[in-house]
Amino acid sequence: MKLLAFLVLFTFFGLSVMAAEKIGVIVVDVQADFTKFKNGSLAVEGTDEAYIKTVEESTKKLKASGYPIYATQDWHPKNHASFYTNHPNKKPFDVIKLHGKDQVLWSPHCVQNTPGAEILLDKKLFKAVVRKGKDPQYDSYSGFQDDGGKKTELDEILKKDGIGKLVIYGIATDYCVKATALDAVARGYKVMVIKNLCRGVAPESTQKAIEEMKSKGIIILEDLDLERIKAFK
Repeated sequence: MKLLAFLVLFTFFGLSVMAAEKIGVIVVDVQADFTKFKNGSLAVEGTDEAYIKTVEESTKKLKASGYPIYATQDWHPKNHASFYTNHPNKKPFDVIKLHGKDQVLWSPHCVQNTPGAEILLDKKLFKAVVRKGKDPQYDSYSGFQDDGGKKTELDEILKKDGIGKLVIYGIATDYCVKATALDAVARGYKVMVIKNLCRGVAPESTQKAIEEMKSKGIIILEDLDLERIKAFK
């Protein structure tokens, strides 16, 4: 009887540990409005056609290696508070106070049901797409929650799939990639970011973001390295 109880407990906890060790991939906001390739309204430097092809090829390699792929997608209403056009006499990149916090004002981008919001990779790659920034009053850099603290379904999806480790890349290093990675760590995930599959808004803030992520224990890979990912601990 004791042996049976031990085997039951071992199996339960063993499976739990195995599930927690599963690796998932999050592709952050690879959308038309953030790319030079599509002449996006908020295009980030270095996001030409070659970049998009590299990201897609890398994502296909990860999927072929058995890793589940998830995507985040900015999905803003037209009246979103982060758009400078919704604030009289303001211009892009002005900073205002919103709900007591600094808010950068952006050009309108990734508006719901517009071509600019389209994810540029093959949709069949993704097990799930998590939309963020839907509340007009709050920006949402992180794929896990908006600036008001309202959670997306991302954490629930990952936990349901038994994901304990995350490989993250996309646009932009110093905003949505960083915020998603840091929020993942705060929720107990182990995180790896692939630097050359990301693009940042500005060199200084991008380097600062990388250093901040490192300080939180996030592993920064220069390029896609399937062996390093397989050995991810």
